[in-house]
Amino acid sequence: GVGLNYQSIGSGAGIKQIQAKTVTFGASDAPLKGEQLEKDGLVQFPMVMGGVVPVVNLDGIKPGELVLDGVTFAKIYLGEIKTWDDPALKKLNPNAKLPSQAIAPVYRSDGSGTTFLFTDYLAKVSADFKSKVGSSTSVKWPVGLGGKGNEGVAATVGQTKGGIGYVEFAYAKVNKMTHVNMINASGKTVAPELAAFQAAAANADWSSQPGFGVVLTNQTGEQAWPITGATFILIHKQPAKPDDAAAAVKFFKWALEKGDKMAAELDYVPMPDAVVKKIEASFSQIVGADGKPLVN
Repeated sequence: GVGLNYQSIGSGAGIKQIQAKTVTFGASDAPLKGEQLEKDGLVQFPMVMGGVVPVVNLDGIKPGELVLDGVTFAKIYLGEIKTWDDPALKKLNPNAKLPSQAIAPVYRSDGSGTTFLFTDYLAKVSADFKSKVGSSTSVKWPVGLGGKGNEGVAATVGQTKGGIGYVEFAYAKVNKMTHVNMINASGKTVAPELAAFQAAAANADWSSQPGFGVVLTNQTGEQAWPITGATFILIHKQPAKPDDAAAAVKFFKWALEKGDKMAAELDYVPMPDAVVKKIEASFSQIVGADGKPLVN
């Protein structure tokens, strides 16, 4: 009987809203660091994991037919690789019929965790990208077209011949977009799928960072998808509206314990049981005016 009004406004806006105390909780694919959580009086925990997937609009190219590695991807978004028949792309895709068409990179114009994961990955594999663009929920792109939200990027790629962009896996799948396969940190070509996201998270030490703030990009492992990440919930330790916060935490507890099948059906990877126990233990930090935990 509890209603939930959730808006997909991007991680950057989600962080700002919870910091401004205008919402019961925020969500972000870019985890906040320990000092920021402390400063804002926030509890942070992961809910589900997913992948960021490159998508293209190229005539005659089927989903998964095109392969990219991180360095080449970075050069596209730096504006150094300008056409689809560039030698670097031909070398990676010797059997693909690549046109002498201009590449149109598409990026998120709003602050987003999707951009954070994408740029975090590119900065890890390309020193040039790290120094010239960097990694954040919002960066200054040297080239390309902006689209607001996953839907904006998807629409812009769909309308632009030669377009390439990055969206959440679930979005690419539901919209039947032409995804690109990637060469991962272990040198293996992998397709975006739940098993590949799970493989990226297999060796994650969730206790190593405050607020479980682990970034899963460029993980080793033969099956690991290189642009994987978790979505983190942000909620105040001492909420202004304790009843609302209690209802939200009860929902998260239920989702973590009972929602695995639903998460998988929506193309997300549920958190491992051992991590769920640690997340639920962290709920004791969320307290009412009397200092007692809102949810036991």
